[in-house]
Amino acid sequence: MGGCLLRKVGTMKLKQLLQKAAELDNKTVAVAHAEDDEVLQAVKLAVDKQFARFLLIGHREKLRHMMTEQNISKRHVDIIHSESPADSARIAVQAVKSGNADVLMKGNVPTAVLLKAVLNKEYGLRSSHVLSHVAAFEVSGFERLIYVTDAAMNISPKLDELKQILENAVGVARSVGVQMPKVACLAAVETVNPAMEATLNAAALTQMNHRGQIKNCVVDGPLALDNAISPLAARHKNISGIVAGEADILLVPSIETGNVLYKSLIHFAGAKVGAILAGAKAPIALTSRADSAENKLYSIALALCTSEARQEEE
Repeated sequence: MGGCLLRKVGTMKLKQLLQKAAELDNKTVAVAHAEDDEVLQAVKLAVDKQFARFLLIGHREKLRHMMTEQNISKRHVDIIHSESPADSARIAVQAVKSGNADVLMKGNVPTAVLLKAVLNKEYGLRSSHVLSHVAAFEVSGFERLIYVTDAAMNISPKLDELKQILENAVGVARSVGVQMPKVACLAAVETVNPAMEATLNAAALTQMNHRGQIKNCVVDGPLALDNAISPLAARHKNISGIVAGEADILLVPSIETGNVLYKSLIHFAGAKVGAILAGAKAPIALTSRADSAENKLYSIALALCTSEARQEEE
């Protein structure tokens, strides 16, 4: 197996994720419209750590000037000129599609513009899977990464979509060493209530996992957030099972739940995060413009490890 797979599941923090990404060879990241200070700071950090080569797509002269200002080594960076964000998105996606890059990264381009290129039928990266957002959080007090999905893409997913979102997240977690991820299907309560669709879907996903329809993980739900991540809370409510209190992946029932949880972890808990889009033919480092350069670097590392695992499977 490749450099990103850990032999034992133990403590896994984002620092270790960076180390694993640095062990990979011959990786290239295509950055769509890279004309952004925080994006280029992340590129500099990655180049300094020798993660990968970078194809920076955007206005050539502007990028050269910004690289000089930030003292970015040209040794591992190539610039491809483009006149607009849409043009940059197309060129970056085509670079990944053609095999000239392994990972796509969002630069200073609207997400809708980037996704339009990703989903293009001629040159895009569409696969048979649902596209979903997977965020790996390092939260104080936890010795493992906590994966949250889906906080950004699917508004109100139905059961089949939730299954694919879950499978995408399992693939990402496994790519960085969680060999049998524990998945908690979140809801407001732990009992199945016909009036609460989230509990019905959680119970169905759990049963699908028991019957082998969802593989390479252990699924339980419905579980409320406290019982998914706190062993003490789970014991107080007499909730047993290997997922209760020990979840690696938190599968949320809707985009609102995921978005609030994502932003709460960052702004209330001070969590660090790396986030990607999974389900395409290559991972996409999709970060918010408000994300720090450090968090963008973690997203690059997560995408690189996921890319390596995909190539090994193929």
